[in-house]
Amino acid sequence: MNDRLKDVRKALKMSQDEFAERIGMKGSSISMLESGKRNMTEQVVKAVCKEYNVDYLWMTTGEGEMFTDLPETILDELAIEYGLTEEEKELTKEFLSLTKEERAVLMKFLRPAR
Repeated sequence: MNDRLKDVRKALKMSQDEFAERIGMKGSSISMLESGKRNMTEQVVKAVCKEYNVDYLWMTTGEGEMFTDLPETILDELAIEYGLTEEEKELTKEFLSLTKEERAVLMKFLRPAR
């Protein structure tokens, strides 16, 4: 399982610190798990599977596919990569649905001339 944990993190292109933070751990703990110096608890396995859509069977046995629900859109991939909340994801989606001109107006409002 320790190698599979590292495989998941690498597939997501995350540092140990980034990966750990989202599951309530420290990067050093992920390092210990990946190196095999510490065994994964059931709690850690479940946290990884839930947070990163990792298939539990794959994580525990290596059978099947790594991810249970791969992102279907670019926005889903960005949400995972940047740890967006559902509200942030929805706001991004709404921003992208605006016309180019509407986005320009909003950007002027958000970032007035300095």
